[in-house]
Amino acid sequence: MKQESVLSQPETAVRHRTMAAAALERLREAIILGELTPGTPLRLEDLARSLGTSISPIREAVRQLEALGLAEHVPHHGAKVVGLEIEELRELFSIRLALETMAVRRAAAHFDQEDERAARAHLAELDNARRAGDARAAVRAHTAFHFALYEAARSAWLLRLIRPAWDSCERYRPVLLGPGGSSQDRHAELDHELLEACAARDPDRAAAALHAHLELASEIYAVELAGRSIFAF
Repeated sequence: MKQESVLSQPETAVRHRTMAAAALERLREAIILGELTPGTPLRLEDLARSLGTSISPIREAVRQLEALGLAEHVPHHGAKVVGLEIEELRELFSIRLALETMAVRRAAAHFDQEDERAARAHLAELDNARRAGDARAAVRAHTAFHFALYEAARSAWLLRLIRPAWDSCERYRPVLLGPGGSSQDRHAELDHELLEACAARDPDRAAAALHAHLELASEIYAVELAGRSIFAF
């Protein structure tokens, strides 16, 4: 009996982690797509009932949302979805510019055929999702595309540093990925330009495309940024 108990613990732990990861992804997307708006309480019992799971993995998922800066714990009230202040958003973009520029420069230097194949596949999914007006699929494909580039930098540390800032900006991203509008179309063109620069193994061109990409995002986020460039310190 003791041996069975010991052997069953890892399976239980793995199942818990899997359920927590699934809950985290569902909740993260709900925040990104505006289904859970800033200030919404994250009540464990309600979320567990809605997602059809127990409270334990929901509790872990909410902790991860707090670590990502998408939720905050309020003493005696539990967690709630947080919004970003203008200055926080500007600071995040500046951090992203530094880290992601480093990543695309390294990616361009190391880019191989497998990196290109993966990135092109994700970019095709993004283009299809935009045309179909599928915001959820577009957000997923956009993230997969960019991280295919960043993974080509061959730096686990860069990925670890980029991810939290990226995730904190995600809730503003659906407006960039809509099916129409000249700014959205230009944003899509810059994704293609970024890929072509990496495929050509041209770090300077890749860095310039990324800078233009983020600068355009700041223009689309004009309301949140009070009309100022994200780089205007």
